[in-house]
Amino acid sequence: MTAKEIADELRKLRESERNEIIAMFGGSEIYKEESKDEFMMEKRFAGGVFCPRCGLQHVAKNGRRANGRQTFLCMDCKRQFASTTGTILSGSPKRLSVWKKYVESLMNGDSLRKSAGICKIDLTTAFYWRHKILDALENMAGSVTLSGISEADEKYFRISYKGNRSRSRQKIPRKSRKRGKGAKRGLSDEQACVICAVNREGLSVSVVSNSGKPSSVDIDRALGGGRIARDSILCTDKMNSYKRFAEKNSLELHQSKATEGRSGIYNIQKVNSYHSRLDRFMTPYNGVSTKYLSHYLILNNIVNYAMETFLEKQNIFIDFVFTTRKAEKSRDVRKRPPSSLGGVTCHKFVQTEPKSNPK
Repeated sequence: MTAKEIADELRKLRESERNEIIAMFGGSEIYKEESKDEFMMEKRFAGGVFCPRCGLQHVAKNGRRANGRQTFLCMDCKRQFASTTGTILSGSPKRLSVWKKYVESLMNGDSLRKSAGICKIDLTTAFYWRHKILDALENMAGSVTLSGISEADEKYFRISYKGNRSRSRQKIPRKSRKRGKGAKRGLSDEQACVICAVNREGLSVSVVSNSGKPSSVDIDRALGGGRIARDSILCTDKMNSYKRFAEKNSLELHQSKATEGRSGIYNIQKVNSYHSRLDRFMTPYNGVSTKYLSHYLILNNIVNYAMETFLEKQNIFIDFVFTTRKAEKSRDVRKRPPSSLGGVTCHKFVQTEPKSNPK
């Protein structure tokens, strides 16, 4: 094996395993840390360097920064950019290896405090990194089409304004509850409805839809627009809203009571299993603010429901979030409205292609 091949294999290992192997070689330079420029040229600009702002490939090298980073000039929009411009890595002084280590910790379900300790970063930084990474994944929204036999059902979470204090600029639309005082019992407008759909191949879509019970309009907004292929088979419970949705989207509908259990091949056991795994996934987070709920649905879909192996998912995760266009700042995370309903989250990895130069 060449030194590059050995380095590639080492990058796939966890840090502890990697350090043991490197120590066997006396700390040699077999494993060389990959720079941000090297990573971006291999992943983001594999088909040629393009301008992150206008998407055109009419660019030229334009010198180097004080830190040695190569810069480019777009000959069409006349804007200067670097390999990380427009991504969450832009402006970050931390090395790429620290970001990769954070992604691994995030996928392992580590707490913010543990992730901060592993990566040797501040706890506040760990919080903003988590939401920058998960927000970048929302670029996958709307890219999944469920076909064949699909199942749909709702999952409810108590609406939470966690993180919005009385001194915050983001005011909550109700009085703060005292400790120990819960929401209304049963289904009410104090519950955030998450509409979930899965097919038998393991693709999933989960949407933070509305408060309380969803109407056919809410379901259509969540699962319509081609997210379930026309002429597919949809299995749901007995809620009438699904009948109107199925008619509008030309779907063959099979409904059964929740207490009936399995009813041949047309049942909702798979989506019920999805809900159970989602419950277990959310428990360690000890309550999630509703404005960030869609982020955690994305993470659950990738970590627990995607069909790839953990290593494959981690590599796809890294390649996508570090190269997709999403330059959200920490202040943007802070200014998010107290409750954001209607965010679509899907399991699908899609890379935006650069535009071609016009003739």
